[in-house]
Amino acid sequence: MSELYIGLMSGTSLDAIDAVLVDFADGIRLAGTFSMPLQSALRQRISVLCCSGTDEIEQMGRLDRELGEAFAEAALGVLASSERQPHEVKAIGSHGQTIRHRPQGAHAFTLQIGDPNTIAERCGINVVADFRRRDIAAGGQGAPLVPAFHAGIFSHASRHRIVLNLGGIANITLLPAGHPEAVSGFDTGPANLLMDAWSMTCRGRAYDADGEWAASGDINKPLLEKLLAHPFFSQPAPKSSGREDFNPAWLEQQLASLGARPSPEDIQATLLELTARSVADAILGLSLDHGDLLLCGGGAHNSALWHRLAELLPQWSLASTADHGLAPDWVEATAFAWLARQTVKQLPGNIPAVTGARGPRVLGCIYPA
Repeated sequence: MSELYIGLMSGTSLDAIDAVLVDFADGIRLAGTFSMPLQSALRQRISVLCCSGTDEIEQMGRLDRELGEAFAEAALGVLASSERQPHEVKAIGSHGQTIRHRPQGAHAFTLQIGDPNTIAERCGINVVADFRRRDIAAGGQGAPLVPAFHAGIFSHASRHRIVLNLGGIANITLLPAGHPEAVSGFDTGPANLLMDAWSMTCRGRAYDADGEWAASGDINKPLLEKLLAHPFFSQPAPKSSGREDFNPAWLEQQLASLGARPSPEDIQATLLELTARSVADAILGLSLDHGDLLLCGGGAHNSALWHRLAELLPQWSLASTADHGLAPDWVEATAFAWLARQTVKQLPGNIPAVTGARGPRVLGCIYPA
């Protein structure tokens, strides 16, 4: 008998809403996938709301409802593509769209929009959402949350593994061989976020396909040094990041401080090196010194980035999560289907060693159909 959940994910890349239909009846099996691109005008409005500005409450309220409709369309899309009906699905796990992530300070907070009430109303399915704020209330960073899911499906009894998610932001999950209780992880810095934004600015393309444009340029060392000087990279784990730390305005500030502005392709090459170096530096600083490095997220398709990571991490065997049962494009959405199931069953969804929370917590709120 099936045990179906839907997972919905829209990350810092702002490229699309990914939807998966997952059957947990016998392990984890993808019963359907669907991706709905976000239109450029909508992406721009989200980007604006990620920074402080005027009339934020009004803009957030309207965008919250609009994104709720979009998430509902994605959920209905994956149902239609898999020829399933709403009554067959136990719940939808919706990550929402992060517009602010401030995990530091006395009143730390994180905020995701995409109204779950609208999703429940449109789809006729219970919705689980707002996963991150309980972890923050318990003293954690609210991120990354996916390591708990990674541990469940990618751990190995005799080989160390690291799962590297290359979305807008990069994060790693450490899976020491034979020690599931020792799972940890953290954000390492930008992955596709800056590269995608620079590609759109200079070429009107949402991303640098296969890293070809970056490969045509040369790394600008003075710029790279300025980028790597960002204080986030020297912070100890647990830590998490987002557009608040790494964004086009910050990049322009670093470019403006150079004596001469590099060519566009050299900037792209340097941004790719920033991602590769920050990931490699984080991994080289770990107690694990060899094993399998499993790549997922959009950056897993960037062969130039893949090649550079292999050069920087010769003791690690690089592979796609597809080689271990789950295609890289669907890992995060599947994780939020899993997190929804955890919530429904009143089981914890966080790993305190990853987020810094005071203990395991049941995450999210349930919005009935």
